[in-house]
Amino acid sequence: MKKNALVICMVALLLLLSACGGTKGTTGETGSAGTDNGREQADQLKVVLLIPGTLGDKSFFDAANHGLELVKSELGAKTKVIEMGTDKTKWEPTFNDISAEDWDIVISGGSEITEMFNAAAEQHADKTFINYDTDIEDAPANVYNMSYSTNEVSFLAGAVAALATKSDMPNANKDNLIGFLGGMDIPGINAFLVGYIEGAKYVDPDIKVAVSYAGDFVNPAKGKELSLIQYNSGVDVIFNVAGGTGLGIFDAAKEKSKYAIGVDSDQAALLKETDPSKANLIITSAIKKIDTAILEAVTQAKEGKLETGKRQVMGFVENGVGIAENDIYTSVIPADLQAKVEEIKKKLENKEITVSNAMGMETSEIEAIRNSVKP
Repeated sequence: MKKNALVICMVALLLLLSACGGTKGTTGETGSAGTDNGREQADQLKVVLLIPGTLGDKSFFDAANHGLELVKSELGAKTKVIEMGTDKTKWEPTFNDISAEDWDIVISGGSEITEMFNAAAEQHADKTFINYDTDIEDAPANVYNMSYSTNEVSFLAGAVAALATKSDMPNANKDNLIGFLGGMDIPGINAFLVGYIEGAKYVDPDIKVAVSYAGDFVNPAKGKELSLIQYNSGVDVIFNVAGGTGLGIFDAAKEKSKYAIGVDSDQAALLKETDPSKANLIITSAIKKIDTAILEAVTQAKEGKLETGKRQVMGFVENGVGIAENDIYTSVIPADLQAKVEEIKKKLENKEITVSNAMGMETSEIEAIRNSVKP
């Protein structure tokens, strides 16, 4: 009996050791899988976007944020967006602090931040920096700059405005007068203005354009105030080139039952769910395809194909700009006018029309262009 008991104990011990060995093997496989996950996580592309302002402008900054969302969803990247606010003294230290963190690609945008952005890039040569919208040519070896042919897309927006004001559209009047609201009287904004004026004059050489500058990109109340003045003067469509300030144009358009043209993003689409009556007055938008440009640049960087140290200018040919031809545009703009817009767009794509660029102009030249259409 003792012998049998001893045998039974030995068998039980062997079974226990076998079970422990099996458990050890399972743990090892889990650990191996964990190691693979850790390696995969370590290899995951890490991309950060720094906004020199705040989100919610339904334009420039929101378009960049959508680009980051595309990077996350389509490339599986780890992403983070940082709103740096409007206090410009905080931008440079933020660039320096974030650049020192564990990010593979650092993104921001605007000529205003370019100098400090480039300085941060020079201190972190192992990272890739993408400036999604700057007019400054020079770039360190690890910086990829982008800009857009805003003069060309504004030319088309001006053509739409001129066609609309001369039309039988319900909210158009008999005054041959359109409007422009810029955030500031600076070259980047005047690039839109000059193109807008030239596009309007292409349709009607006798067109008049009311021009206002808000002196601010984050003041919708100021935007509404200036827009109401224009609408009350006989303007029936205003082009928004004022960032968050330009949201006030849409408030004024709704109040006066007049038209507006958005900027950077399809602003009608962004407002359609929250305020359809306001969105229906935005007959089109002059779009910088910032979101897809960011996705394309990050994709190329991930594949080791991004040509840094240069600035890429994207126009109609490069699919970097365009106007919103959404359901509002197709329902509000008469078909014959849409055909004329399409004809002008094809000429721009084929380089049959040359649009002036305010970026290379003297202040006196821009002033002369403004005065040529002054009401």
